[in-house]
Amino acid sequence: MPITTLSSQAFGRGAGAAKKAARRGPVLITGRGEPTHVLLSIEDYQRLLGHQRKITDSLAMPEPGNVEFSPPRVTINTRDAGLG
Repeated sequence: MPITTLSSQAFGRGAGAAKKAARRGPVLITGRGEPTHVLLSIEDYQRLLGHQRKITDSLAMPEPGNVEFSPPRVTINTRDAGLG
């Protein structure tokens, strides 16, 4: 997969060409000679994310149900900090 490198000025002048290059591989955008951004096709981006799910999707229940939850009791011992 080829990586195309463009300065931010070149990207600004040729966004269409950058999008076309992103279909072949990542486009590295630089500012003052240093990498600042990467342009990816949506397919590459989704592949990069893998099968991540949103926490709200993971916690959503299709139907209300009885869920038993019995967390263990925690005892926290405290002591005087001796600052007085």
